[in-house]
Amino acid sequence: MAAFSAWFWNERFWLPHNVTWADLADPAPGVEYPKAGHLLTALPLALGIFAVRILFERFIASACARSLHIQPGAGRRAQPNAVLEKVFISITKNPDSRHLDGLSKQLDWEVRKVQRWFRHRRNQDKPSTHTKFCESMWRFTFYLGIFTYGVQFLWQTPWMWDTRHCWYGYPYQVMTRGLYVYYVTELAFYWSLMFSQFRDIKRKDFLIMFVHHLATVGLISFSYVNNMARVGSLVLFVHDTSDFLLEAAKLANYAKSQRLCDFLFILFGVVFFITRLVIYPYCRTIRLTDTLVPTSEICADLFSAWSLSGEAGSLIWIWIALAQLRETKGQNQRLQ
Repeated sequence: MAAFSAWFWNERFWLPHNVTWADLADPAPGVEYPKAGHLLTALPLALGIFAVRILFERFIASACARSLHIQPGAGRRAQPNAVLEKVFISITKNPDSRHLDGLSKQLDWEVRKVQRWFRHRRNQDKPSTHTKFCESMWRFTFYLGIFTYGVQFLWQTPWMWDTRHCWYGYPYQVMTRGLYVYYVTELAFYWSLMFSQFRDIKRKDFLIMFVHHLATVGLISFSYVNNMARVGSLVLFVHDTSDFLLEAAKLANYAKSQRLCDFLFILFGVVFFITRLVIYPYCRTIRLTDTLVPTSEICADLFSAWSLSGEAGSLIWIWIALAQLRETKGQNQRLQ
């Protein structure tokens, strides 16, 4: 483990030339640089967010759903049948004609009755509109809250208006309290999403979303440890800008307010296109190797930043972008 740790945290990869982890470990009095240990705060905070989500959905979101006449209604449940339940769990949830014929003879049921049982059993595992409304309302509330905080915090920072300030003096950039709160809260939220996936009803995109959340947690954590929190805060803000609009559109859809849903979804599409397909790629072109940035004035020889801006990094970012687009496509289908 020691050899792996030494290899993984190689200073030639993570830090500029002639900078060591020891240089960041003992700053001047009153100065604080990011440390890996700071991120441990995100774990109990994630559990707290998870607990708040349960209470929020049960008492606040559920009450809002009922006020909009969205009832918990369990829907039609399949009648208990040990044979069919075993087939459903162990073999297939969508039996073909061969399985249907065999089960029909075994139970002395009509084929259509067996088909109907499997249809009811599949629907039984699907979340109700009430459940989906509560989940979306929780995400809408968090995304709107963290977006509002991001606006209030980043509006006062110089790197919001000139991205070159993300690199001035790097890596000796002080970690402010506001930036720390923003970063750790975002990290804790994505940890809580990973926890909640195992509690929520399992969906078809379970594995994709789990990998997506895991990649997000990794990127947030590593960018914090090597003090790329300034540029990381901009990436988080760009991604938060459209998320609450999508959740608002889903809430309107569940409430059967179609005109509002259409308006919010069009607004979401416009904001998503501008922020993630225009602003985000454009800002990422301002890299350490670009002639637009005076690297000798800012920092040089930072392999990790170069690698995440070069070919290898491009593949990572393209994969994440595709995952986001697939996630959005799945959410669009659920909207419909």
